Amino acid sequence: MGEQPIYTTRAHVFQIDPTTKKNWVPASKQAVTVSYFYDSTRNSYRIISVDGSKVIINSTITPNMTFTKTSQKFGQWADSRANTVFGLGFASEQQLAKFSEKFQEVKEAAKLARDKSQDKGETLSNHSQESGRDTPSSNRASSINGTDDEKFLHVDPEEAVLQTENEHLKSAIEQSDTNAKKWETELQTLRENNARLVDALQESSANVESWKKQLGACKEESDTLREKIAELEAQCNEANQEKQRNAQLSVRVQELEAELHDKEQELENLRKQAEIIPQLMAECESITTKLQTAESRNKELEGRVDGLQLDIDDSQQKQVNMKGELKKFMDMLDGKIDELHEFRQGLSKLGVDN
Repeated sequence: MGEQPIYTTRAHVFQIDPTTKKNWVPASKQAVTVSYFYDSTRNSYRIISVDGSKVIINSTITPNMTFTKTSQKFGQWADSRANTVFGLGFASEQQLAKFSEKFQEVKEAAKLARDKSQDKGETLSNHSQESGRDTPSSNRASSINGTDDEKFLHVDPEEAVLQTENEHLKSAIEQSDTNAKKWETELQTLRENNARLVDALQESSANVESWKKQLGACKEESDTLREKIAELEAQCNEANQEKQRNAQLSVRVQELEAELHDKEQELENLRKQAEIIPQLMAECESITTKLQTAESRNKELEGRVDGLQLDIDDSQQKQVNMKGELKKFMDMLDGKIDELHEFRQGLSKLGVDN
C-alpha cells in the first residue's frame, strides 16, 4: 500500500532559530495541514506538512522523541536527524490534546516496530549461522551476501529518509516541468495578444485622423447653432423674467398660508398643553418623593458596601497570612522529604553492603 495518512489536522508551523536556539521562526504564513503518515513497507511513521510546493515538516518519529506541551495551544518536539525543533500552534486546546495523544500512540508503535525488527534480525542471524554449518558452499555464499529480506532489514534509516526526499524532489521537478510548459503556452498566448493589440493600435490611429476631420466639421456646425440659440434666448428672456416674477409671488403666497396654518396648529397645541399642566405637576411631585426615597436607600446601600469592603479586605489579609503559613509548612515538608530520601538511600546502601 506504501505510505498512507492516518491522522490529519491544521496548525501554524514554527522552527527554532538555528542561530539563537531560542526564538521561533514561522515556517508558514497561515495554518497548514499537518499529517501523520504510516509506511507499511518500511513499518515507519512520519509527520509531514507541505505549504504549497514546499515541504516544511518531514520528521520521522523514533521511540526517543518526546512531544511537549509548552502552553494551552502550543507544543513542540526535537528532531535530531533534521537538527531542529518543530513547534505547532493550534486553534484550540482539544486539537493540541488530540495531536499529543496521537504522537504518543505513534511513538509506542514505532518502538514496537523497532523491537520486532531487532528480534527478527537476531532470529535470522542465528538461523543463518546454524544453516551455514550444514549447507553447501553455494548456500553459504548466499547467506553471506544476504537475501532480499535480510538486506531490507539492514537498510540504513538515513538512506530511507534520503530515498523519500528523493521521491519528493522528483515530484517537485515534474511539477516544475509541467509549470514550465504551462508558462510557455501562456507566453505564446501573450505574444499573439500583443500582435493583435499592435494591429488594433494602428487601426485606431487611422480612425483618430478621420475623427479629427469630423470633429472640425462638427465644431463649425456647433458655432452656427450657438449663434441661433443666443438670438432665441434673447427673445425668450423677457417672457421668462415675467414668468419668474409670477412664480415667486405664487410661492410667497403659499409660504404665508403655510405659516398661518402652522401658527393656528401651534396655538391649539398650547391650549391642550395648558390643560395637562396640573396633571404634570402632580406627577412631578410624586417623582420627587420617589427620588428622595431612592437617595436615602442609596445612602443605606453605600454604607453596606463600605462594610462589605472592610470584610473583604480583612478576609484577603487572612488569606495572605494563611498562604505564608502554608509556604512555611511546605518548606518544612520538603526538608523532611529530603531527609527521608537520604535515610532511604542509606538503608539501600546498607542492604547492598550486607
